[in-house]
Amino acid sequence: MTSESIDIINAFALLTNFVILPALSYGSQLALGALAVTLVYSILRFSNFAQGDSMAFGTMLVILISSYMISRGWTITGVPTALLAIPMALIGMSIYLLTMDRLVYRHYRRIKAKSIVGISASIGVMFVTGGIVRFILGASAQRFGDGERFIFSVREFKAYTGLEQGIALKTSQFLTVTIALLLVSFLFYFLQKTKTGKAMRAYSDNKELALLSGIDPDKVVQITWLLVALFTTIAGTLYGLDKGFAPQQYHLLLLPIFASVIVGGIGSPIGAIAGAFLVAFSEIFLTYAYKKFLIYLLPLSMHPTSLVQLIGTEYKYAISFVILVIVLLIKPTGLFKGKVIVDE
Repeated sequence: MTSESIDIINAFALLTNFVILPALSYGSQLALGALAVTLVYSILRFSNFAQGDSMAFGTMLVILISSYMISRGWTITGVPTALLAIPMALIGMSIYLLTMDRLVYRHYRRIKAKSIVGISASIGVMFVTGGIVRFILGASAQRFGDGERFIFSVREFKAYTGLEQGIALKTSQFLTVTIALLLVSFLFYFLQKTKTGKAMRAYSDNKELALLSGIDPDKVVQITWLLVALFTTIAGTLYGLDKGFAPQQYHLLLLPIFASVIVGGIGSPIGAIAGAFLVAFSEIFLTYAYKKFLIYLLPLSMHPTSLVQLIGTEYKYAISFVILVIVLLIKPTGLFKGKVIVDE
């Protein structure tokens, strides 16, 4: 193999390690959060601005439960205890979301308030939820402390391949992509094949006709919040395992999540997934420093001296906003022709 070929492989390994794998993981996390927003919008008819803080709330429950399990020695070697804590955290998250629905959202549904009222209510829930998380855990960052960090490390990859650049596959990245695939498959099967899922789709398409057909609206609402609890808790936990837990960071996730939903086509589950990966890859591709990557590909006389970073990482979330604006200007219904955002 020639030195030029080896340089190309090294460049690809570098890009895979710092761009492709992180973007796949981040995109999967955004996709789960975006699907939760899509479910609420499609069935309950409002945009849930509490999504980011709800992910923080679910992750907080996982942290509290996993900390207790670790203190009692209820762990499995090599497995993040957070995964074992998710089922119990789901119960707590479901109770919390159903309680918020009963105390806040149900009243506005009964009086058939406009969608902007539901949005305003969700902003209130957002601040309450974020306040609870900060009151219990504080505002400082935390990390999940147990479980294997890597499926394989850069050092192991280099030793096996003999390359100068290595690829590391973090356990959190592997778990994120794998669990996201399973959850998305479950959701599409549930909505397409089960009686309850078909009832939810009918309720989403035409509420009045669904009620005339005998569909129980209270059951549809409850199942929706249970699904939202599932996607929210797991998305938040996977994000925390991958990047650490900080309440403010989850609050900031609201912009890329909503950008994913609107860019893909609001109300479209497939669009939410596509939008999430578009946003994730755009953020990471545009903020990555390409200096070392280009050194492998360009002749010595053309080696860059600067970082060759298109956009500074401090503008990461602005990328989501720019993508959102561009798509709304070109195609207001999103890439997968979702619903136009109107006040019904």
